[in-house]
Amino acid sequence: MSPGSDDLLDVGHAAGLVVDARGTILRCTPAAENLLRRSARDLYGRRVRDLLAVPGSWRAVLEQRDGPVWDGRAELAPDGGGEVEFRVLPLADGRHAGSPPRFLVLGAPRFLVSQWRQGHAFMRELFLQDRIGLAVLDKELRLVRTNTHLLPYSGVPGELYGVRLADFLREADARVIDARLREVLTTGVPLVAVDVQVHTQVEPGAGRIMALSAFRLQEANGLVMGVTALFVDVTEQRLSRRRLDLLHRATTVLSTNLSAEETTRDLADVLVATLADVAVVEVAEAVFTYEEPVPEHHHQHVLRRTAVAGISPDVLGSGTDVAVDTGGALSGRLWSRATEATADLPDAVGARPHGMSAWLRARGAILGRIIVGRDANRPPFTAEDLALLEEIASRTALVVDNVRRYARERNAAVGLQRSLLPSATTDTPTVHAASVYLPTDTATGVSGDWFDVIPLSSARVALVVGDVVGHGLQATATMARMRTAVRTLADLDLEPDELLTHLDDLVSQFAIDSDGTEATRPPGTEIAFGSFGATCLYMTYDPVTRRCVAASAGHPPPALVAPDGSVAYLDVSPGPPLGVGGLPFEPIETEVEDGSVLALYTDGLIERSHADLDEGMAALRRALSVILAPGRPLEDAGAGVVRALVPGPLSDDVTLLLAAVRGVPADDSATWTFEADPSVVAEARAHVLSQLSRWDLDDLAFTTELVASELVTNAIRYAGGPVVLRLIRAERLICEVSDRSGTQPRMRRAQATEEGGRGLFLIAQLTERWGSRYTRTGKTIWTEQSLPPRL
Repeated sequence: MSPGSDDLLDVGHAAGLVVDARGTILRCTPAAENLLRRSARDLYGRRVRDLLAVPGSWRAVLEQRDGPVWDGRAELAPDGGGEVEFRVLPLADGRHAGSPPRFLVLGAPRFLVSQWRQGHAFMRELFLQDRIGLAVLDKELRLVRTNTHLLPYSGVPGELYGVRLADFLREADARVIDARLREVLTTGVPLVAVDVQVHTQVEPGAGRIMALSAFRLQEANGLVMGVTALFVDVTEQRLSRRRLDLLHRATTVLSTNLSAEETTRDLADVLVATLADVAVVEVAEAVFTYEEPVPEHHHQHVLRRTAVAGISPDVLGSGTDVAVDTGGALSGRLWSRATEATADLPDAVGARPHGMSAWLRARGAILGRIIVGRDANRPPFTAEDLALLEEIASRTALVVDNVRRYARERNAAVGLQRSLLPSATTDTPTVHAASVYLPTDTATGVSGDWFDVIPLSSARVALVVGDVVGHGLQATATMARMRTAVRTLADLDLEPDELLTHLDDLVSQFAIDSDGTEATRPPGTEIAFGSFGATCLYMTYDPVTRRCVAASAGHPPPALVAPDGSVAYLDVSPGPPLGVGGLPFEPIETEVEDGSVLALYTDGLIERSHADLDEGMAALRRALSVILAPGRPLEDAGAGVVRALVPGPLSDDVTLLLAAVRGVPADDSATWTFEADPSVVAEARAHVLSQLSRWDLDDLAFTTELVASELVTNAIRYAGGPVVLRLIRAERLICEVSDRSGTQPRMRRAQATEEGGRGLFLIAQLTERWGSRYTRTGKTIWTEQSLPPRL
């Protein structure tokens, strides 16, 4: 049989022999000549037994006969077809009665027979599947064969032969599916798991989501026969994915700002875009008066409608207070009748027949509720939808409660805030910084803005700006704790993203400590409390490499003013605000030119009541470009920028930190890399002496040579190579040794009998400062020495 044959019993393709009762070959087909690799002339008159690989197995072949028509298996000689399966059929000769019997033997290689049987078994089982709808359509997209579970939904006819999809599906759905199938017919490119909507004409409301796959069918000669389509119901999977996506989007908008009104408006927009046709969010009035919300067991709750989405704001105005008598029923609800809907939804929403609601509860108090509704042409909400809404409500409640806590005690901290901030100007060898801080008006109190300029090792500098959420004494106290924490963490020389991670953990711990304090506070004791969330931008500047590394915890990106006056925002990807947790902080590295100015600020500088954030950042860019002219003192420029952007009363604190950077000249630093070989220590000492001589610092040669020798030796001994030695001449002489080990050195006092253990002790005695810091590739040990006075 030919490998391309579609039917094993096709005599035109099968290997056929006509034999007599003794097995003598009388006739053969061309396919038999190909299979047996012999011509018809050569086969004529031969005995079939002579074609076997082992002629003596002829008796075993005949013993397989079990009737007039029988099947068997035989092993032919290697050059005659190999292992084959055959069928014997008796031939009747109607012309001569009593003539010798003759037989037709059809045969094929065993592997082809197996493939044919497997193919038929596959097709049979495929059409019996009850989880996959299978349809074969002709070139006109008429159904010619289906399994019994094509679409097991109401409205599918029992007899489908010759029927088109548009005869029982909704017209729009059938048109989409037909277009995709026709594309497969035309191009031959298969379709794999494409989602399509399926609504029957009998039940157009519910509908299902089907994953459609299709491939073209062709005859042996290449002519197109039709197309096969497979339908898999993926409704539940897709709905589950959409619910997860909605939860992710809701969580994202809940962490983008610290205002109850803005958060709930963003949340309502998200709910309308994916879950409902209308959404209403109501927040407890106590959130806006900074009082304790009513406990859950109370029946009366005063709520303020803070967000409405999906209908015209003219129909439902925001800011309306509503008194709700829950009667103690605070669980989520589903409803499907308009008479029930009117009891919970506002008048303009009451006509909607499908709805559900969930309460915002946190820390034993009611903080509001969320109500959503759907039009009549959409399916009702399910129990899974309600569980999702309750999870969103739970997360919203925590955010709203934090906002309430942040806003409390905002009228008592202006003087404390100013006393806890650093000097308005800072001057280091590599950075000159000037700052402007304006608190909000005294009627609303200060926020928790802070800034800092922190000298680091190796002439590096850290620039920090942050904003504690909320107002009042608690925000100010938290700001002071956070500024202290940042300085402490900066002293460890952590990378910006690592520092923010530690700071995030610390802020979360603040909240835990605060909860414990509130639980034990005596009745009537006036102690400020609230949440401890904050945003922070932390960046470091290395004057040798002239590179800045920055990371943000929910804070606006810094601006970079180039020496030519052009302004661009650094592409910092902000992580979540401090105290939220759950997502990493991503660092960004940028090279800056000498004379550039970095502008760090808080959102009070760019957020205006009638302008969005993009407009505020654009206004800041224009102000920096115009006002920050070359040669103008940073102190004057900073005040001019703030006056241009904040002309009126302040609703939030405003902080602007300008830092002009200047790098270490190339001639004032030198770097060498050594392999892990003790012999290089002498080479390192020679390099140090030579470089100090060029810098005219021979007075420091002995000490620096000893320090470098000790540090390089320790790195080779305990860390291996490569070892990097760097000298920096800035305000002080800095000696650095870097290796790939993450083990920090520890100074100890050696015993009298010990040979080692004195290196770091000596370094500490000979230098003014020393320390170590982790890097992304290992660690760096550094020392500092004062430069001799210039004559």
